Amino acid sequence: MSMRSSSVCVYCGSRSGTRPAYQQAAETLGALLADEGWRLVYGAGDVGLMGAVARAAQTAGGDTFGVIPGHLLEREVGKRDLTRFVVTENMHERKKVMFMNSDAVVVLPGGAGSLDEFFEVLTWRQLGLHAKPILLLNVEGFWDPLMSLVDHVIAQGFADATLRDFVTVVPDVESLAQELRRALG
Repeated sequence: MSMRSSSVCVYCGSRSGTRPAYQQAAETLGALLADEGWRLVYGAGDVGLMGAVARAAQTAGGDTFGVIPGHLLEREVGKRDLTRFVVTENMHERKKVMFMNSDAVVVLPGGAGSLDEFFEVLTWRQLGLHAKPILLLNVEGFWDPLMSLVDHVIAQGFADATLRDFVTVVPDVESLAQELRRALG
């Protein structure tokens, strides 16, 4: 039996956000993935938190797999020096390729794109289409309003309480590492 190292899909902003802690978390996560021997799967950009996590993973000697749609090559500055660089036709294909090539999903702070990616994998999990762990890296409470919204959706009868169980919220990269080690073995 051949051993394949695990791959972690990271959804995050193509901007850096207003707090230095966001960038620091992205850099710490990139280094952690490399140190653990886990492949980074991400949106292939070289800007914002995307660029920070990838550069940190590369600097630490990690395996990187980037997926970007052709129309974002310029805007997100496609990072062509990755271990693997895939250009897709559109956003749907990008998300599919990223998800299919990962064993776990981590969501760092980000905007509408990160929310879209989070809700897509959460919905797929709710529907039983996968059992991959979904972890929110809650840097300085960034995701608190999101989890309040999820709790509200449950309280208002639009989802079962089990929806909350599909998401693991962690406060920092150290806690994230522990959860990933447990999930990925």
